[in-house]
Amino acid sequence: MGGIFGVASKNSCTLDLFFGVDYHSHLGTKRGGMAVYGDQGFTRSIHNIENTPFRTKFDGELEELKGCLGIGCISDNEPQPLLIESHLGSFAITTVGKITNKKELIKAAYENGHIHFMGMSGGHINSTELVAALINQKSTLTEGLQYAQDRIEGSMTILLLTSEGIYASRDKYGRTPIVIGKKEDAVCASFESFAYINLGYTDYKELGPGEIVFITPEGVKTLVQPQKEMKICSFLWVYYGYPTSTYEGVNVEQMRYECGRLLARRDSAQPDIVAGVPDSGIAHAIGYANASGVPFARPFIKYTPTWPRSFMPQNQGQRNLIARMKLIPVDSLIRNKKLLLIDDSIVRGTQLGETTEFLYQSGAREVHIRPACPPLMFGCPYLNFSRSSSQLDLITRRIIRDREGDDVSDEVLADYANPDSQNYEEMIEEIRKHLNFTSLRYHRLDDLVESIGLSPCKLCTYCWNGKK
Repeated sequence: MGGIFGVASKNSCTLDLFFGVDYHSHLGTKRGGMAVYGDQGFTRSIHNIENTPFRTKFDGELEELKGCLGIGCISDNEPQPLLIESHLGSFAITTVGKITNKKELIKAAYENGHIHFMGMSGGHINSTELVAALINQKSTLTEGLQYAQDRIEGSMTILLLTSEGIYASRDKYGRTPIVIGKKEDAVCASFESFAYINLGYTDYKELGPGEIVFITPEGVKTLVQPQKEMKICSFLWVYYGYPTSTYEGVNVEQMRYECGRLLARRDSAQPDIVAGVPDSGIAHAIGYANASGVPFARPFIKYTPTWPRSFMPQNQGQRNLIARMKLIPVDSLIRNKKLLLIDDSIVRGTQLGETTEFLYQSGAREVHIRPACPPLMFGCPYLNFSRSSSQLDLITRRIIRDREGDDVSDEVLADYANPDSQNYEEMIEEIRKHLNFTSLRYHRLDDLVESIGLSPCKLCTYCWNGKK
């Protein structure tokens, strides 16, 4: 995924930038970076953070990153921010999102006279460099940002740092957020709305879809007005968003309580305790417990001192191992108990299946599973939410393939996504048996939308129903 943060201050921006970027560490694990502009021009630092938290990598470099203007990122993909020299002047740029028409845009860049891109491992081209190349095809930065947003398929939110201030450009359909915070001597732009609260900023405004603003220490100027159509990602509330964040006026933690309440409303299970799979399922489980009257408990505890970050490492096999290593059982809350567990979602099912088997081995009588979202049916084409390289990484699609063969029509997939269909019920039962759950009931999409509380037309639900 990734997160971005920027500061324009009348004084040094370094500490605000450092802590603001660090507050996005839950969104990525591969690289972190910061770029500032000061008396010495642009200064930049990028580090690999796969095995070490962001703070420890950058803490010793803060004296070198001097300036009043700065941007930074936590990235799950390419190194950034990048420093760019072009006919539009010098600037630093960082992005969050995904470009699905990358080959087409690279080919067009070559045809339009762009000579080369820096190569990355595996023959890839840095997406942020490609965005900069698109911007540089126009005569002003504002026109270039608009052009990039129009050409990019997928989603791309951008912070662009110049010697005068910071351009912030939310992606065309607002799939990811950008929120502006303000205090007496500074203005910031942030993916996560909570990232600036402890730094003394207060909420100023949330950019609309496609909106472009220019940020200086004195204030915020709108350069391109927001468009009306919005498709913000629903999965931000279900999983990716930090509990203290708010998107479009809806707090993540509150939404998860409501999600759990609606899960309980449709359930007939009679467990002894309700638990969330740490950490993303806990708030959903609290909501379920509050609504059902079934006690909330923690039958296993996440060991955070040495495994504090949920995404590391990159390798799937190692992630499965670490997922087991993190969870320490509480025997008296498991043995001879009927447990109902709420996880944010089921992707491959490997980790949750192993957790369930572990609970049975620890003496649990029953293990009921309630995912906090509908079955994941489609890989996301808009954001880097998953490392999956194939739809068949999804347990739902493997079961559908086994039932229907390799060629499955959109109509058949839509029927499997319909919670009132026979195919849906049989698919869920196959998942239940495969992962050895006592029972399995997913959150319905209509209930999920109700949990968020925004108009359905403003939400992206593609990963569940395939509708763009």
